[in-house]
Amino acid sequence: MPKPDLRIFAIQDDGRFGSVSSSVGDRPWDEAVTRDGYERSLEREGLGSPLPSRRFRWAFVFLTLLFGGLFARAAQLQVVSGASYRALAERNRVQTRVLPAPRGTIADRFGAPLAVNVPTFALTVRPDELPRARGSQTPEDQAAQQRARDAAVLRASALAGMPPEELSARLDEFSPTTSDEVTLKRGIPYEAAMRIAVALPTLPGFGLQTTSIRSYDTTVRSLSHVLGYAGLVSASELETLRAQGYRPVDAVGKTGLEKSAETLLRGTAGRVMAEVDARGRELRLVDRTDPVPGANLTLSIDLAFQRYAEERLVAMLKRTGVDKASVVALDPRDGAVRALISWPSYDANAFVQGIGAEAYKALAEDPAHPLFPRAVSGEFPAGSTFKPFVSYAALNEGVVNEHTSFLSTGGLSVGPWFFPDWKAGGHGVTDVRKAIAESVNTFFYIVGGGYDATTGLGVERITDYARRFGFGQKTGIDLPGEADGFLPSKEWKEKAKGERWFVGDTYHLAIGQGDLLATPLQLAAAGAVIANGGHRVTPHVVEKVDGTPAQVPMPDGTFETANVTVVRQGMRQAVTSGSARFLNDLKFPVAGKTGTAQPGGDVKTHAWFLGFGPYQDPTLTIVVLLENGGEGSSFAVPIAKDLFAWWFAHRGPADTLVQ
Repeated sequence: MPKPDLRIFAIQDDGRFGSVSSSVGDRPWDEAVTRDGYERSLEREGLGSPLPSRRFRWAFVFLTLLFGGLFARAAQLQVVSGASYRALAERNRVQTRVLPAPRGTIADRFGAPLAVNVPTFALTVRPDELPRARGSQTPEDQAAQQRARDAAVLRASALAGMPPEELSARLDEFSPTTSDEVTLKRGIPYEAAMRIAVALPTLPGFGLQTTSIRSYDTTVRSLSHVLGYAGLVSASELETLRAQGYRPVDAVGKTGLEKSAETLLRGTAGRVMAEVDARGRELRLVDRTDPVPGANLTLSIDLAFQRYAEERLVAMLKRTGVDKASVVALDPRDGAVRALISWPSYDANAFVQGIGAEAYKALAEDPAHPLFPRAVSGEFPAGSTFKPFVSYAALNEGVVNEHTSFLSTGGLSVGPWFFPDWKAGGHGVTDVRKAIAESVNTFFYIVGGGYDATTGLGVERITDYARRFGFGQKTGIDLPGEADGFLPSKEWKEKAKGERWFVGDTYHLAIGQGDLLATPLQLAAAGAVIANGGHRVTPHVVEKVDGTPAQVPMPDGTFETANVTVVRQGMRQAVTSGSARFLNDLKFPVAGKTGTAQPGGDVKTHAWFLGFGPYQDPTLTIVVLLENGGEGSSFAVPIAKDLFAWWFAHRGPADTLVQ
């Protein structure tokens, strides 16, 4: 067997090959060779010619640059942009899905459900995962992506039973590059949801969630102005709400209590982190945080009473041909609202899933304004229902006492102007109680603006006392959109109308006319002061939060009990022998004041009633307003009588549930 031919070369420090020797092989080798000699020896051995040294250098430079560039790019990807790319990679592998918190429920004072959550399905989308044209693509590729996007949108809308233009509009609300999941439609029926679930693998970006929507008691439509409704958050709302943790999948209170109590009802959202495959299908649960439900609210509203009040009001409106009215009923002891009606109203459930454009247009353009919460936001001349508060001011300021009388002969003449009583020939000798009971204008002209030897209150003192009772300011009810009414002044008239204040302006103000404006809720809150003997209350509809009594602030203000008592006696006399005699046969005694207010222009007067009962220990204060409804004694008082009768029959004089 031949020996292997092994050559060992020593390379010296100067780059030349040194001496080598070998005892292995067929011939010993003991000679000094140069590089050239080495190359020739390689040629003799048939190993070919190696690369020239210059090529070695270029190869070395090329490899250095290549590996240097690769190293720099690796450093840039891993060090500079590592966190960003890791996040992208993680998102491709792990997706986070928000679990909306169930909104708190709403019930009436006895636990009857008013707003509950109903399980349903929702169609969602991640806009940045939809096919979309990119600037780096060719025009053909961009067109193809747009067609794919349009096809996905069209198919998803058809499966969800949603007009394509509405789905596209919802998409366009949000940035096309947002990574947030957007809810497109809730309330999808089960069959449609199953069809969507089957089609999801072919609908990139779209998803299906189990969620819930609000359902409101539709048997009492007037509750819609109280409860309001909750709907999907809009892009404009999200601009301010995102800092509070809201996302495009969330619902938010839009009107009514749903809006004002949003922080209580909302709860805290949870989340699910799941590992997904290339098509977005969940493979493994990574993490889950359960949502925390919102607080459950118990209202002071009495559902049965609200239903009855709505029925009686609507019946009177049909009989008189009037289409706009309000009813406020509250407990004068603490301001708890028992019924609150603005009529006409609307169905809040129509807004939960998103009302159609035509349906909304019909509501918005209805001349009766069914979307307007007139009991809280409507401002009207108070008419004669303002007279009890002027009476208190006159008594408290010493303009009159309880025995002071004036002669009513049908009105007052001041220069060329005549200010009439409503009763031709007048009411005769009139003290403060009779003035309230029979609504004697002459008495209030005198105590308000003065006449002959009597110096009246004047505009400043009238408006000052009106503010003490809560006029010209919001009551603080826990509902949004409350109006503050209006109290005129000399300065306002000069600035707004370019005219100075005349004594006739004070006369008009003293009988609740002129530029004075009040909301039905303000009048009820002011009436509660007379009913309860002299302390202000804050009207409120939230009674308990998760079973704990709600904290309701009590306004400042004290009233002279003796003078309040005189006013109460005048309102009681209105029932026994005055303008509200129709109430005199109720089971328990009540007190009240009618009002017939002129709104200005060639339109019918507003019909008002303000009252409370039982007279000695009131548990209910009622305000009724029929806009352009005629005389208060003829049209507002009968409604109030029905409400008092129901209350005494079903709740008793002490407001306890009567079996």
